[in-house]
Amino acid sequence: MQNLKEILGQDEIENLEQPDPLQKSTTEINNRDYDQSVRGLAVVRTRALVGVQALPVLVEVHLANGLPCFTTVGLAETAVRESRERVRGAILNSGFDFPAKRITVNLAPADLPKSGGHFDLAIALGILLASGQLVAANIKELEVVGELALDGKLRHVAGILPIAMACDEVGRSLILPEDNAAEAGLLKQPRCWQAGHLLDVCYHLAGKSEMQVCKYLEPNSQNDANKLPDLRDVKGQAQAKRALEVAASGGHSALFVGPPGTGKSMLAARLPGILPQLNQNQALETAAVYSISHNKADKQLWLQRPFRSPHHSASAVSLVGGGSNPRPGEISLAHNGILFLDELTEFSRATLEQLREPLETGQIHIARASQSVTYPARFQLIAACNPCPCGYLGDNTDRCQCGLSKIDKYRSKLSGPLLDRIDIHLRLSRVAPKQLRQSVKQEESSQQLRDRVEQAQERQFHRQAQLNYQLEAQEIEQVCAMDASSYEFLDMVAERLHLSARAYHRIMRVARTIADMSASDKVCQPHLSEAVGYRSMDRLMR
Repeated sequence: MQNLKEILGQDEIENLEQPDPLQKSTTEINNRDYDQSVRGLAVVRTRALVGVQALPVLVEVHLANGLPCFTTVGLAETAVRESRERVRGAILNSGFDFPAKRITVNLAPADLPKSGGHFDLAIALGILLASGQLVAANIKELEVVGELALDGKLRHVAGILPIAMACDEVGRSLILPEDNAAEAGLLKQPRCWQAGHLLDVCYHLAGKSEMQVCKYLEPNSQNDANKLPDLRDVKGQAQAKRALEVAASGGHSALFVGPPGTGKSMLAARLPGILPQLNQNQALETAAVYSISHNKADKQLWLQRPFRSPHHSASAVSLVGGGSNPRPGEISLAHNGILFLDELTEFSRATLEQLREPLETGQIHIARASQSVTYPARFQLIAACNPCPCGYLGDNTDRCQCGLSKIDKYRSKLSGPLLDRIDIHLRLSRVAPKQLRQSVKQEESSQQLRDRVEQAQERQFHRQAQLNYQLEAQEIEQVCAMDASSYEFLDMVAERLHLSARAYHRIMRVARTIADMSASDKVCQPHLSEAVGYRSMDRLMR
C-alpha cells in the first residue's frame, strides 16, 4: 500500500504540516499591520478632507491573478475613480512597469466620502510597493498627498495646510508637491518633504536620495499701515467713528444706515486698520479655510484680518457655503475677520436669514445627503444700507418721494431676529461742506485708534479670556453688573422700545465695552446711555 508521501508528494505533505492560518491569534494578525512581506498587498497612509478636518485614510492596494482590471472602492467620487488613468500614465512614463493584474484599491474607512485628486500619489506608491518594484521600510511612518500628471509630475492640491497640521499632531512626516511647500511652511516646525516628481518620492523611499524639507518662513509681523486705508480719510462723522471704535474694541457687529455719500463704505473699509493683528493660532485657522477653498494665503499678509465684501447679488450658497460637494462660503472666508455687506437691503431676505445661526454660534453646519460638514464662521459683521429705496429719507431735503408703503416694504428685508443679532445700529447724516475741506491732519489716524482698541481688548482678555461680544447670558450678569438706577433705566428703555431679551443683553455687552474703553471697572449709566443710543433701528422699527 502506497504511503501518503507517495500519493500526495513531498510538497503537499509540507503544506499539510503548516499551521492553519485561521488558527493564528487575532493579535498576531493585527500586529502585522499590513507588513510589506505580505505578497501583492501594500498600504499607504493619506488624508481625506471633511470640512476643515483632515481625517486619516488607508490606501490598500492588492494585486491578484486574473484578467487585468483596476477597481477603486471605498466611497470614492468621480475625481478619485479617474485617478487610475493618471496613475497608469505616471507609472509608465516614470520608467516602471504597470502590473497586468487584477488591481483593487480600497480607501478605508469605507463609509468616509473621498473627493479630489490628492490620492493619486498614495495609489501609485501602493501599486509600486505591492508589485515589488519599490521597497520602503519606513512607509508606515509617512503620509503622502499629491495629484499626478501623466508624466509623473506632482501638482498642487487644495487643503494641504489642515493635512499638514493633522500629520504634525500625530507625529508623522508628510510628502507633498513642491508647489504646496510655501503653504506648509506656515507651520513653525513643518514635518514635510517636498517633491516635484514621482521618481523623487521613489528615490527618497528607497534611500537613494533625499527630498528637500519644507522650511518655515517668518511672516511679516508688522502691520503695514500704508497697505490699509486710514481712518483719517473720513471727514466728519465723529459719532460714526466712535461707533466703529466701540465695534472694534468689543468685536461687535454694526449696521450703518444713511443717505448715499455719507461715508458708510469708507468707514467699513477702514475697520481692519484699527483692529489688532491675528495671533498665530487665529492666522492658522483662517489660512486653513483658505487652503481648502483653493485660495493661497499670502505669507507676508496672513497676520492681517480678512476683509470680505460679497456683492448683493450673491446667493445663499456663496454666502454661507454649501453645494453638492460642500465648500466654505464668504462667512467662513471671513473667519477671524470682517464680513462687509454693502447695500444690505438689496440682498434677498432668504439669503440674509442664513446669517442668523453663524452670528450666534460662530460656525456653520451644512448637511447634505452624502455628508455633513462644519466650517468655522466667527466673523464681525459690518453692514450698510440706505434708509429708503431712493436713499434720501431724513437728509433734510425734499428729494425723497418714497411713500410709507414703499419704505415699509424696503425695510421688511431686515427681519426682527436679524436686527436683534446686530449690536450697533447707527443713522448717519450728510457731512457739511465745511467739514469736507478740513485737513486730514485734524483727524485721528487708524494707528491712534488701534492703540486704544488693543488696550480695551487686553482688559477683556485679562478679565474673561474673551471679547465682550462672546459673553453668554450667565456671564453678562457677573461681568456687566450695574447699580439699581442703571437697571431701572435699561428696563424703561426695554419697555418703550419693546426690546427682546437678546437685544437687552446686547445693549449690556456694548455698555461693558464702552466701560472698558474708559478703563472703568463698573458699567455706569453714561456707558449704558451711549449703548442705548446705538439701537436706532429699534426705534425706527417699533
